[in-house]
Amino acid sequence: MMAGTLRVRRSRGALSGLLLVLLGIWGALIPFVGPYFNYAYTPDRAWTSTSGRIWLEVLPGVVTLAGGVVVLLSRFRPAAVFASWLAALAGAWFAVGHLVAGHWTGLPGAGTPVGGATRSVLEQIGFFTGLGVAIVFVAALALGRFTVVAVADAATSRAGREAAAADAGAAQSQVPARSSAPRIKPVPVFRGRSRTSEPADADTTETPAEAARTS
Repeated sequence: MMAGTLRVRRSRGALSGLLLVLLGIWGALIPFVGPYFNYAYTPDRAWTSTSGRIWLEVLPGVVTLAGGVVVLLSRFRPAAVFASWLAALAGAWFAVGHLVAGHWTGLPGAGTPVGGATRSVLEQIGFFTGLGVAIVFVAALALGRFTVVAVADAATSRAGREAAAADAGAAQSQVPARSSAPRIKPVPVFRGRSRTSEPADADTTETPAEAARTS
């Protein structure tokens, strides 16, 4: 995967992320609010927390919600792929967790459906099996969208590289080119003061006393 294609448009995971957020909220809250509508597992009391509900419903619901938020908001492809895998694992735990708890005494159970035959099937689907399958399906869709590099992504990446190269060339062209000729350091040259001829005396006539002395 090219480095330029690690960034994706936020709309790529908008629908999948939103669905994962809604499914995660449903999975984490339905055991607490379901008794208001006679749609529950035992104990049939609203806002009653048990270890089975925490491990089998609240925990995978929160993981699905967190993964959906990352898929919805992230523009970094590896982060969105990782979040999609987390959501898929949480959905798988929704689907099989209660079955594992029924055969493994170390894991608390989720209780039993409180309705009749038809409602028990609907509770089984809405609380665990159907919810888990739906989460895995949506997470798989998100993985498919984020792991495939579309033509638009490659074109966007190429355009971004070309724009960056053009900006770099423009910035480099604005820098003044340095001359390749060696710089000559000026050396100060001493220039002596020109001697000017002394002005001739205005009166060059010797006096008689000077003429007698020189003779």
